[in-house]
Amino acid sequence: EVQFVESGGGLVQAGGSLRLSCAASGFALADYDIGWVRQVPGKEREGVSCISSRNGETWYENFVKGRFTISSDNANRTVYLQLNRLENEDTGVYICAVDPVAGRCGGHWFPGYFGQGTQVTVSS
Repeated sequence: EVQFVESGGGLVQAGGSLRLSCAASGFALADYDIGWVRQVPGKEREGVSCISSRNGETWYENFVKGRFTISSDNANRTVYLQLNRLENEDTGVYICAVDPVAGRCGGHWFPGYFGQGTQVTVSS
């Protein structure tokens, strides 16, 4: 059974940083493209970033603008998302997700399994 346990969210002032973690189980990180989506109030769920299982290449949605960094520790089945220069608009629930089809990280990333998420709140 695919499961995720996310952590690291919290309340931070605009311009601050957080490091999110996602401990995955039920599959090998090296076999699938894992990443993060987010649910921002008033908007549909949107992709944030993913990391390719094939070559380690990363993808970020345009709004990231170089502020976030995704990384993975396959041996410990953990994926991270470093959030820097946070903005009020980044407030939302950040959800770990995996695409059941390998090799689609990027514009075609289509995750089918999701965690419960961790809340990130950015204050002015």
